[in-house]
Order: sequence, then structure tokens, then C-alpha cells
Amino acid sequence: MSSPDMRRRLMAILAADAVGYSRLMSVDDRATVVALESARDVFRAHTLANDGRVIDTAGDSVLAVFETAAGAVTTALEVQQEFSAAPTALPEDRRMRFRIGVHLGDVIEKADGTVYGDGVNIAARLQGLAEPGGITVSNSIRSAVKGKVSATFHDLGEQTVKNIADPVRAYAIGTLETALAAATGIDVSAPVPGFGGRPAIAVLPFSNLSGDPEQEYFADGLAEDILTRLAMWRWVPVIARNSSFTYKGSAVDVKAVGRALGARYVLEGSVRKAGNRVRVAGQLIDTETGHHVWAERYDRVLEDLFAIQDELTDGIVGALEAAVGRAETERARLKQPGNLGAWDTCQRGLWHLQRFTREGFAAAEPLFLRATQLDPNLAQPHTAIAMLRGKEAAFLWTAKPAETLGESMMSARAALAADGLDPAAHSQLGIALAFIGKHDDALAMGQRGVELNPSNAFGYWGLGLTYMLRGEPEEGIKAMETAVRISPNDVLLPLWLTTLSTVHYLARSYERSAEVARLAVQRAPHYPLGWRSLASALGHLGTLDEAREALAQFLTLMPSYTTEQAARASVWFRDEPVFQHYLEGLRKAGWKG
Repeated sequence: MSSPDMRRRLMAILAADAVGYSRLMSVDDRATVVALESARDVFRAHTLANDGRVIDTAGDSVLAVFETAAGAVTTALEVQQEFSAAPTALPEDRRMRFRIGVHLGDVIEKADGTVYGDGVNIAARLQGLAEPGGITVSNSIRSAVKGKVSATFHDLGEQTVKNIADPVRAYAIGTLETALAAATGIDVSAPVPGFGGRPAIAVLPFSNLSGDPEQEYFADGLAEDILTRLAMWRWVPVIARNSSFTYKGSAVDVKAVGRALGARYVLEGSVRKAGNRVRVAGQLIDTETGHHVWAERYDRVLEDLFAIQDELTDGIVGALEAAVGRAETERARLKQPGNLGAWDTCQRGLWHLQRFTREGFAAAEPLFLRATQLDPNLAQPHTAIAMLRGKEAAFLWTAKPAETLGESMMSARAALAADGLDPAAHSQLGIALAFIGKHDDALAMGQRGVELNPSNAFGYWGLGLTYMLRGEPEEGIKAMETAVRISPNDVLLPLWLTTLSTVHYLARSYERSAEVARLAVQRAPHYPLGWRSLASALGHLGTLDEAREALAQFLTLMPSYTTEQAARASVWFRDEPVFQHYLEGLRKAGWKG
């Protein structure tokens, strides 16, 4: 290629095509053209926002290129999400949907910005493999965006591409929310029933965008409810209403607000009412960097206004807790060790703990112990030690699991001594009690944990675990589904999914158990109990090839899992036959225990 007006580049290519365009044109050509132009505007807006550019819109297609794979995938996800969420009165067969393909590869770029080459052809072929409203990507994209976008990948195998010598491995991708709904049956958008170096959070009054003064009380009431519920966290101080609500009706600079109120995080929001629907949008901003930590939009039908207010509060507060937790552990991880106080030391320990590996636990423990020395009145590091010890026993990473569980109990009680109203401490003590066979006491303690904070997703997981050990899988499923609804992006999600898979198994719902376990190991392939749940469920289903593969993965991570080791775990269950039923699936998968 000698021409100076052409160059070869590595780019991410997005190819999109409207589904059934000719049929839509035959039904109503004018409306179809308008819908297509509107859709192209959506593509242009999201492409530009993610550092890309649309280079072709021939016919009913869209072709865009990006400097990064993450930008291309983010655009694809955002576009499909906007299309699916858009309100419409059209019947299903009249709606315009798009297939999208994304590939990372070589292209030839001309001086006018147009691109050609195999990379474009592959992206177009991947687009054709996508479901209506879906996205298909190549293996090069999957490798490039790993850990950079919140998406799940389903392997479609090797695909032949016209005029391309080698087959291309393709993956269907979707959001975590979509994967959760498919694997667990849980709609995470559905309502959920029912300072010492620490970062403070300020809740600003929500803006009323309705043009209806009567909606002012709803906007104020929602912000006040969120503020009150956040105060139940115990581990994050919340700026008083009388301070944060002075900004009502004012355009604010969040960095200035953070400095003025001493808040690291600021929550802003808005309420918009249209007809019998209300839309609430919220965003959490780090006042030190100005970056968005979390943002979400909620749409509800106006029926019982107070019930809607409660539902939105549950959902928003649960999401915020997970978002702040992730932000704080990452911030502490990047700090210089010499600058760490008790809070930051604990957050750095949590970053290691949440890897759920032997190495992670070994790195986390001294940090938690150091945090308890720096501030004996901080409950969180004691709770973290209790969790670490409990998981060491569950993973059989200790020669004396009974003694290790006793240490977990002691640390949980130390957390309660530090703060008798800490919801997480109550929940962790409930888990410790369940594992030593005190199931009734465990249930009472776990219920107290969620009473103290109804948005305590960790607490609902603990309740689900307790119900599982009590032999009450149906109640366990309810508790676990509540945990997932409250915090579907939680770093502990693989643990919750593994427990949910197990309680589905104990309820004889083997197919659902396998689906949930597949998602658990996809999210955390290093977490051994997820593979154990998958092997057991598949064993009962008779899917033996996949069951043996899952069992092999489990035994690679927990090679010491023998009959003797399993017997130690059986004492955690109120009724031993319940656990023996679980082991039956493992034996059908090929376990020799």
C-alpha cells in the first residue's frame, strides 16, 4: 500500500443493521424512515460520547469506528439499552430493532475517513449472527475489554466468514442485568420488598423537572428517604439534611459542595412526571475527581406514590452501597501504604479479600488486624476478619475448620462490641452461628441485620445461607433473590449466585441451579464453590461431559475435597440427608468421594 492518502490501522469496528427493514417499509414507509433517522441519531450520540465516529449510514445500516474496543462495546450496549427502554405503543412486529457486530482488527483508512478491509467484513458478518436487539463480538474484542466493561459473554463457537481464510470465534454479549434475568429469573429492576478517615456522603435535594409544583413534595420526600436510609449504613457518615438541602434550587459545582460539606461523595437526582409515569434519575459523584461513581434511571407507573417512594429508596440505596464500596477499595489500593489510616487499611484489605484466593486472604488478614489496632472502635475490620475465617473453613483452607469457625464467631462478636447497631456485624454473626449449628439463633441475628438496614444486601445473603442450612430452600431463594435485586453489581455477587444455585438444587430445581451456577463461575472462575454447585446440578441433569469438566475445575481449586472433608461440612446442615442429596449430584458427575 504505497498511496500516501491511505494507511493501515488497528481499530474497533461497529457494524449495525436494522432488522426486517424492507418489511417495515412495506407497512409504513414514512414512519419507518423517521424511525431510522431517529435511531441513527442515537448511534451518533453514543458513538461520539465514546470517542468514535460514524463513517457510513448506507441503506439501513450504521458503520462506526473507535480508537478503543471498550468504546465500541460500550456504545453497542448503550444503544441497545436505549432502544429497549424507549417507550412505544407499537406492536412487537412493528418496532425497529438492530443487530450489532463488533470486531477489533486491521482496516485500511483513506484520507476522507472511510475504512475498508477484513476488519470491516468480519464486523458485518458478526452483525448477521446477532439476535434482533443483540450484539455479537469477536474474540479479539472479548480479550481487549475483559475487566473494562460490565458485560457477559456467551461463546457461539467458531464462525466462517466469507472471503476470510480462518474462522472467527464469536460471542454474544449482554448486560449483567440481562444475564441475571436469564440465569436466575430475577428482574433486578423490579421493586425489592419489604468520620475517622471514612468518606462522607451528601444527598442534595432532587430536582423536579416535571413543571408541576405538586411534584416538589415527591422529589423532596424521595431525597429525604434516601438520606435517612443511608444513615443506617453505619460505616459511612451522612451529611445532615439541614446542610445539604441548602443547595435546593441552585446550580452546584460538586467539587465545591464536597469541600464545603466535607463530603467525598455527592448524590444528585431528578424527578420527571409524565402522565401516569414517573422517571427518577440519580448519579453519585466523587467530589475529589469529579468522576461519576454510579448513575441509574428508574421508570415507574404511578399507582401508590408512597409505595413507589419506598421501592425507589430500596433500589437506590442498595446500588449506592455497592458503588461506594468498590470506589473505596480501589482508592485505598492505589494509596501509598504509609498514608493509610484505619479506614483505608481496612478498605485495602477488602480489595484482597474479595479476590477469594488463598493469596488474597493471606494479604488481607494483616491489614484487617492493623486496622483494628489503629481504631479499635471501627466495626468493619472485625466483620471482615469474621468473614475471612468463615470462608477459610468453607473452602477447607484450614486443617481445623471447627476452630476457625470459632475464631469467626469471636471476630463477629468483637464487631458488635465496637458498634452494637452495625447491620453487617449482626449479619456476619448470624452466618457464624449458622455454621456452628445454632440455626435458630442465626436466623434471629440475621433478621436483626436486615431490620437495622433494609437495604443490607449482604444481610439477605446471610439469611439465604441460614435458610439453606436449616433445610428451608424456598425461604432461602426468596432471601437470595432480594440480595441480588438490591445490589446486582455487587463484588460479592459470585458468592450470592453460588448460594442461590445451591438452594435451587435443594429445591430440586436442577436446571435453574445449573443456569445460576454457570453465571457464578463466569463472573468468578477462581471461586471453587461455584464449580462445585455447577458439577452437582449437571450431574443430576445427566449432562455428564459438562459435569465432569466442572468437577475437574472444582477439584483443581480444592484438591483436598475428600469424603472426610465433605463430612466436616455436613455438620453445618440441620438435617444431614439434605447435604447428602447435594453430594449425590457430585458423585453422578464422577466424584469418587
